[in-house]
Amino acid sequence: MRDNDAFSAIPVFVTVVECGSFSAAAERLGITKSAVSKRINHLEAKLGTRLLNRTTRSLSLTDAGEQYFESARAAYQLAREAEDKLGQLQGNPSGLLKVTVPMTFGRLHISPLIPEFLQRYPDIRLEMTLDDRMVDLVEGGYDLSIRIGHIPESSLVARRLAPCRSVLCAAPHYLEKHGTPQSPADLQNHNCLYYSYFRGGAEWRFDGPAGVESIQPRGNYQANNSEVLRDALVAGLGICQMPTFIVGADLASGKLIPVMPDYALPLHAVYAMFPERKHLPEKVRVLIDYLVDKLGGDEPRWDRF
Repeated sequence: MRDNDAFSAIPVFVTVVECGSFSAAAERLGITKSAVSKRINHLEAKLGTRLLNRTTRSLSLTDAGEQYFESARAAYQLAREAEDKLGQLQGNPSGLLKVTVPMTFGRLHISPLIPEFLQRYPDIRLEMTLDDRMVDLVEGGYDLSIRIGHIPESSLVARRLAPCRSVLCAAPHYLEKHGTPQSPADLQNHNCLYYSYFRGGAEWRFDGPAGVESIQPRGNYQANNSEVLRDALVAGLGICQMPTFIVGADLASGKLIPVMPDYALPLHAVYAMFPERKHLPEKVRVLIDYLVDKLGGDEPRWDRF
């Protein structure tokens, strides 16, 4: 195996480890699974050691693989940064741009914007992962993450894109059948639907006439996807606090009705998060600026109901 072949195998090796399988890595890289396997085999032959333990069901790093992966990932990141700098010198953003976004927000409000962005910047290759879980940007090799709600202390840089307002709501026929709560205490007698990944904690907090009040929501349904909860709300299953970027149209049409409007829910925001770097890659900067232009403002389009 020639030395340049070993270097060209580094992105493949790093991608295999990040994806957890040869098939997923092949899909991300746009090559065949056999080509991925061949590159890894050649790399191991060149290095004279096995990097990966392979079984039919799992893939894991050997001790040597763990040590090599740290250096390989750093080298791959440096190569990507060099590509970014070249694009900046040429005044043309280019290269692979890896982004992770929340599932529902990404589908509803980020995905529709991507075609225009890529038409504007045709030399950027965008890889978008939709996932409601908090992910490690550095470990996953991501350039940018869209996050909503509370942002924990970290070394990441955050740029606010738009406000994220929530509303307690229910379908009219649910309220006709079960009554309309007037205060947080009344919710104990209602079926409260719950989002599993809610970052505000296990309690629902309200700021009302008597100050801040909290309740523990109880109900027969929780899910890790907000669109699923929205469907249950419209069907009249219960009451839930939902971001307006999901239910704004339902509130406008009357499919859902705000409940307890005198009790405000915490105001959050949508953020673009990226690793702190000496120089922000041009491909990241243009995407952030584009999202600010499309989503920004104190009254995003989903709140105009």
